[in-house]
Amino acid sequence: MKPQEIKGIAGKMGIIAGKMNKTDLIRAIQRAEGNVDCYAVRQGHECDQVNCLWREDCMKAILKGSFT
Repeated sequence: MKPQEIKGIAGKMGIIAGKMNKTDLIRAIQRAEGNVDCYAVRQGHECDQVNCLWREDCMKAILKGSFT
């Protein structure tokens, strides 16, 4: 998902993106939704959240080694 799309989702949820990077912004959205803020964590390859909006990007980030 493109950064502008993510910022749009965040804005609709009342989250001020400011200078947050993609990972931090997605995690803020996950928290605002009441979900675990698990985007791009090492354990992501074991993720069972098949309906997560961020799943595809998350798996790509993990495969590239862009996790925390």
